[in-house]
Amino acid sequence: MNVSQKIETHAAASERSMADAIRFLAMDAVQKANSGHPGMPMGMADAVTVLFKRFIKIDPSLPDWPDRDRFVLSAGHGSMLLYSIHHLIGFADMPMAELSAFRQFGSKTAGHPEYGHALGVETTTGPLGQGIATAVGMAIAEQMMAARFGSSLCNHFTYVVAGDGCLQEGISHEAIDLAGHLKLRKLVVLWDDNRISIDGSTDLSTSMDQLVRFRGAGWNAQRVDGHDPQAVAKAIERARRSRKPSLIACRTRIGKGAASMEGSHKTHGAALGDNEIAATREKLGWSHPPFFVPPEIKSAWENVAVRGRVAREAWEIRLDASRSKKRYEQTVGRQLDGDVADLLAKFRAAHRKRASKVATRQASQMALEVINAATALTVGGSADLTGSNLTMTSQTQPIAPGNFKGRYLHYGIREHGMAAAMNGIALHGGFIPYGGTFLVFSDYARGAMRLSALMGLPVVYVLTHDSIGLGEDGPTHQPVEHLAMLRATPNLNVFRPADIIETAECWEIALGEKNTPSVLALSRQALPMLRHTDGDQNLSALGAYVLKEARGPRDITLLATGSEVEIAVAAAERLQTDVGLEAAVVSMPCWEKFEAQDAAYQKQVLGDAPRIAVEAAGRLGWDRWMGPHSAFVGMQGFGASAPAGDLYRHFGITADHVVAEALKLVGGIPRRRRS
Repeated sequence: MNVSQKIETHAAASERSMADAIRFLAMDAVQKANSGHPGMPMGMADAVTVLFKRFIKIDPSLPDWPDRDRFVLSAGHGSMLLYSIHHLIGFADMPMAELSAFRQFGSKTAGHPEYGHALGVETTTGPLGQGIATAVGMAIAEQMMAARFGSSLCNHFTYVVAGDGCLQEGISHEAIDLAGHLKLRKLVVLWDDNRISIDGSTDLSTSMDQLVRFRGAGWNAQRVDGHDPQAVAKAIERARRSRKPSLIACRTRIGKGAASMEGSHKTHGAALGDNEIAATREKLGWSHPPFFVPPEIKSAWENVAVRGRVAREAWEIRLDASRSKKRYEQTVGRQLDGDVADLLAKFRAAHRKRASKVATRQASQMALEVINAATALTVGGSADLTGSNLTMTSQTQPIAPGNFKGRYLHYGIREHGMAAAMNGIALHGGFIPYGGTFLVFSDYARGAMRLSALMGLPVVYVLTHDSIGLGEDGPTHQPVEHLAMLRATPNLNVFRPADIIETAECWEIALGEKNTPSVLALSRQALPMLRHTDGDQNLSALGAYVLKEARGPRDITLLATGSEVEIAVAAAERLQTDVGLEAAVVSMPCWEKFEAQDAAYQKQVLGDAPRIAVEAAGRLGWDRWMGPHSAFVGMQGFGASAPAGDLYRHFGITADHVVAEALKLVGGIPRRRRS
């Protein structure tokens, strides 16, 4: 055996001990919790040990260092793999006590990795496929930052550990297709190819040749023995040199090392049991008690942190010497350069004078022209609906393979992949992503949109064609239940502006959010400008406000959003002129913002008169604002295919219907006459 071979043998022996530390920490934590997934951490321990010991660039003493490598555990059920590594390399919030409190209330070691809950968790994973799709966004952002600031300030990899389930989920196809098209060479996926699912062998449900699939999407793909450290290391080296994104299929055995259960699907999602763990300790020669790692093995792991700190300090020297330091720090901190609020106030004032009548999707594009000219932080896109969503402006040139200087992504017909990629861009830092599709297709993006809210990411969803107002495309494209679904999502602002003024206000609010994603539900059809009063106050920030007050005591209050505010205004005018009923009109562009106001303001806006809600959507959720003596004018079922005006008349979403409902509520007699 020559010197080189001896060094490799020693390194492999060291890495086996390091990997066994992961195995036993995972076994012990799951056993104590009597809950969790030991099989994946045990199976991938060898490959991931190689990745961290030899390649990855992170510094636990500064977990959010911008030029760190990103590690995404897409197979989030194997969270003890991540927590074990974080303990071993020295993350401050991951002492052994946290590992022994795995899956318990208040611990850092949640069942699946949660962004913001523990240091170094790059994204929330758990829903399979979300991790790999989010990582695509991270890799896009890395390339964009490198195009702006050069490789001396931005030069890092995004590594993913994915399982069979991640690659079976449909979102994975959207993600790998986009990544291959864009040639995201800094993206490396280690696939835990153990061929086991919860029900048993993957042969039960798939015959896919994943390497052929990835190569067909433009990836470099390799297959290795996932338990051979040298083979894994060589594969990662080749991946790092590739001009394409890379898949490394690591052939592994789930529950690797277990005395009698290695390779069994029974190790996937349950504790191994005291007897099996004791036998495994004997089999692997691990004579240590639960939750104990020998100092020499812990020290070997801590070298990962030492190497990362050296790299981080060298990067800081380069940053200090860079002429782009200030701009870089402003970009990473997402500091809006330019007085966006002031410019949008001037925009509103100009269009108030013109009384601009435009669809709110067009108003959104007009506001974006102002926003994108004022800041370089915004990065737009659309799921193949650019000309309908109107998300591109004169400043946003497309991003393309080999050219990441632009600010616009053609996501293709990949709503779910787009939403996940935007999450990744936001998580990476440096940009405020927004992307468009039709509101009805929020169904397809729902999983990633939920994670936007759960992680508190400042992502903006531009969802146009927001009602039956889109017309002839018919009920498949006409959202009915979608506003209710989105409004039911915690920590998600759902904006439905009524005109160009509210649209600009909603964009201003969305850009100012730090920990909440936003939905802009926008009309296809042109809407008149309804706000005629002067003033710079952003009334949409209140969530709801009195757009038109009654001339005396209210007989009725009309509540509406978006395109139906126009209908409410027309109904209020007819009630006053034709019937003598005094009606106030309340525009409610954002329920979430209104809910945050104090009770006194809410009472002032809603009043104590009977209320009618008007919205071309389902009723669900409205009753909280309508009160007991009320009516709803909106959709009772799905739409139909016809011109928009015909549909509004057919479904009774008209000023005539609102007037009729008002007369029913008050008995047709104005309050002042009843007294």
